[in-house]
Amino acid sequence: MVEVVVPPLRVGAGVVLRMLRADDAGRLADAYLHNREHLAHWDPVRPASFFTEPGQATEIDGALQACLAGLMLPLVLESDGEIVGRVTLTGIVRGALQGASLGYWIDARFVGRGVMSAAVAEAIRLAREELALHRVEASTLPENAASQAVLLRNGFERIGYAPHYLKIAGRWQDHVLYQRILHD
Repeated sequence: MVEVVVPPLRVGAGVVLRMLRADDAGRLADAYLHNREHLAHWDPVRPASFFTEPGQATEIDGALQACLAGLMLPLVLESDGEIVGRVTLTGIVRGALQGASLGYWIDARFVGRGVMSAAVAEAIRLAREELALHRVEASTLPENAASQAVLLRNGFERIGYAPHYLKIAGRWQDHVLYQRILHD
């Protein structure tokens, strides 16, 4: 296990990338509720409890436990005390793979402002320099051109197409697969 301490990092438009904290539950519930419609097309169907402070407290507890176990790096994007997105490295695997999966979302008000590209760049830097990972993977729905652009700007390459890969918006959907190799 590698303990990672992430100081707040400015990523543009008054937004800071920082570690998820236990006291983020209320702010994160507000962010998900505010962006519920914006994210519905890209996310799994969520129970009503997910959009509440207690629901987010449970989610955060699981994420922080996974972080302590070296399985996840949970980050949030914050602007003026409000959470406006997430960037997460999940499924961290050591051994021969030294890899993780990248997931992210941003508040509808910040789309197209370069914030997510900068945040993903910082997450990749942390994956390489702090976690000593070799590879990060990500996937997008085929029509998610904005997310694909974020990945391509950050040196990801398309490596495949996975039919019926994830259950998103209530149905099994195809995904385009990407990877970024961090070390030769």
